[in-house]
Order: sequence, then structure tokens, then C-alpha cells
Amino acid sequence: MAFRLTNLTRQIEIGANCYLLEVSGRCLVLDCGAHPKQEGKEALPLLDSLRQLLKERPLEAIILTHAHQDHLGSIPVLMRHFPDTPVFTTEPTLQLADVMLHNSVNVMMKRKEQGQTDYPLFTHREVTACIKRFRPIPLNLRFSLEGERLRSGETSSVAIQFHDAGHILGSFAVSVESEGRRFLYSGDVNFQDQSLMRGAQFPEGKIDALLIESTRGNTPEDPSFTREQEELRFVTAIQEVFARGGSVLVPVFALGKTQEFLTILYKFRQKGLFPECPIYIGGLSTKLTEIHDRLASASCRQFPGLELLESVAPFTISGREVNQYPVRPGRIYALSSGMMTENTLSNVIAPQFLPNPAHAIFFVGYADPDSPGGKLRASKKGDSIMMSPTTEPEVIRCSVETFGFSAHGSRESITKFIQKAAPSKTVFVHGDPESVDWMKTVNQSEFPQGEFLQALPGIPLEL
Repeated sequence: MAFRLTNLTRQIEIGANCYLLEVSGRCLVLDCGAHPKQEGKEALPLLDSLRQLLKERPLEAIILTHAHQDHLGSIPVLMRHFPDTPVFTTEPTLQLADVMLHNSVNVMMKRKEQGQTDYPLFTHREVTACIKRFRPIPLNLRFSLEGERLRSGETSSVAIQFHDAGHILGSFAVSVESEGRRFLYSGDVNFQDQSLMRGAQFPEGKIDALLIESTRGNTPEDPSFTREQEELRFVTAIQEVFARGGSVLVPVFALGKTQEFLTILYKFRQKGLFPECPIYIGGLSTKLTEIHDRLASASCRQFPGLELLESVAPFTISGREVNQYPVRPGRIYALSSGMMTENTLSNVIAPQFLPNPAHAIFFVGYADPDSPGGKLRASKKGDSIMMSPTTEPEVIRCSVETFGFSAHGSRESITKFIQKAAPSKTVFVHGDPESVDWMKTVNQSEFPQGEFLQALPGIPLEL
């Protein structure tokens, strides 16, 4: 067999994504994230299992598909064990990863001060050393495991190529060719255009083995849904809040959702359909948006050349300032985290919104059901909610609404891609058990000649 895959994520879930791919006897790791809900060493992938699987063989490459923490956050720990292994990624992901990993150290140091003894899992010095091992590769360029460009017709025992995944800036799928067969790992993928990012551009032709996300496998898509209509519904809802004298809190992820949100406001301002108003974003969001602006003419996105910080002109607000001044009418606070995790800006400012019926909290992305944001979304007006163990319960009197701006492909679009690519074997990951089960069952029914698999943690699969 040309390909052997081992899932190093601890459970069947959206966790610390990490996969060992053995290709004709050579070894690569695909992503190495940190679990968003776990603490300390429990947030790491199964790195001890990885070392046992490798035995004395070298790890020849690490492929980093994008800079979200659940794909990136444990790479410095992995590289501590494999200091000579290069990380292949795109230039935007390199720049974003630098900021994201240093921010992780800052967060871990705060947790250490709060008594969490496992932290920090790595240091600023280690991050700096890791980033020096990152080797940026352009999209659609074929290259070898040594990082050498393969010219047209040139062969290699293992040939690698990146394809735009349409998820966030710099994200890609990776195809690996060996012995006349092709393996494709989707990373996080979105086949539809977003407000800022363009939809994925995956390779044509036969794929023998496919490793693909199933994040939205348990969520049907409304056939009448369009992003344009959802954008209009969103900005109209904001204006309705302003009209009643309120402000809007939009919990966002600093990377991806912040820039998509700013693009929506830019689009509607350009059309004269949304007023000028004060917009506040966090410091990490500002740093990441600066990278988006720096690469505005050199990446796969809508509005080439658009610099969001200049065109939308948001204000930056820090943790020290977030409760220093009262929330006043007619303002938007687009603050991380998207799940309103404890001690983040969106969580800390929430008590100013929850008891006021003029205000609103608008969700624009995924929130784990067990997170403060997930619990708030599942509540209704009049319920009481504790946003943190250290705060008093608040009665929900503000409006709470959710908008469909997922950066992950719908289950329908992923199924359509599978039908077109016709892989012999498909492995579903990056989804809860219900999502994986739906994807397996439906695709097996619609494409009976293919084999659809679930990758159990730590158990190799022959592909």
C-alpha cells in the first residue's frame, strides 16, 4: 500500500487535529493542533503514540494547512522532539502562525499565574525557533519531501502540492502522490465564496484516498440559503438594534471571522446601505488584520488590494479597557473569542449587554455547546446564565441571534465533491460522532463503489 494513515487526535471530535501519513515508507505529519476545550498536556495530540509509531524512522516533513489553533497549536511541542524536521506551509500561514503561537504563549503564561502547573507548554523562544523552520511553498507548485520544486514531467518518490482550501487566509488542502496513486487531505475546506475568501480550488482528476473534514455533517443546509441574503439579514438586524438605542456584541474568532465581518461592513458601506459607526476589535484581531492587509494583493480573496484597517477603520480595544467605559448606543463590538471563552474580551464585556433589552449579541460562527457562547445560544430571554464561575448569574434580557457565516463546507458541498472525485477510500475526521456517522452513511448510500471509513485514534489505516 502506498499510504498508511494514523489519526493522532485523541477522540472522534473537533479537537487537536494531527495525522501521521506514511507514504512508501516515508513519514509526514499533517497538522498538529491544540484541543480548544482541554487544558495542559490533555490539549495535545497523541504525540507519545507518534513517537512509538515512528520508532527509529525520521519524521521527514510537517505540513501545516492553516493557522487556526486546532491545527497549529501544538507544533512547537512536536518540533521539540523533531528539531530538524521542516514545516511546509504557505507564506500567509507562516505570518499568521507567528502571531498566533506567540499569543498562545501569552495566554498560557496567564494560566500559569492562575495556578495551572502544566503551562506554558512552550516558550516564546521555542516559537521563534520553530518559525525559522517553516518553509513557505506557493499554491499549486509540485515539490518533493526535500522541498525541491518538481518541474513538469519530473518525478519523485513522493510529490506534494498545495491547493487553495477557501477556509481562511493561507489555508490549503494537500495532495501527496506516490507510486502512481494520489492522497488528498482537505484540511478545513469551504467550497463556497465567503465575504472575503474565495471558495476552494481543489485538483481535478482521480483521487485514490481522501481525508476530509466533517464539521457540519450533522447540520443540513437550507436549500434557499445564500450568503448575500444572510449578509443583508445581518446588517439589517444591526440597524434595528441601533434604531432602538442599543449596541451589538459580535463574538468572533480573531483569525478569519474578524476579517470576514469587517468585509461585510465594507461591502454595505460601499453600497450606501450601512451607516458609519464606531467599531471595536481586539488587539490580536488587529495584528492578524494587519497581515491580511499586507497580503491584500497577494492572496486568494475577494476585493484584491482592500486594506480593511484603513477602509473600515475599527478601533482597537484591550482587555484593560473593555470594561473601563460603559457601552453606549450605536456601536459594534466585534470581540474574540467566538465561543465567549472565560477571560476573553467577548466574555468580559457580556455583562454590559445581557441585562439590557436594547442591546443584542449576534453569533456569526461555531460555538461549542459546552462553551459560554454555546450555552448562551441555547438559552432564551428571561433565563439566567453564568458566563464565568467567578461572576454572578445574569438574566438574559438582550436579543441573542445566530447568523450562518460558517467557514466550513456544508455537508452537501462535501458530498458533491466526493461524488466528483470518486476516491476509492474516504476517511472522515474533524467532526463529532454524529457528523462522521451521517457523512459515512449518506456517502456510502450515494456512492456504493467507494469505501467510507472512520479513523479511530492511534490505529493505523491502510489506504
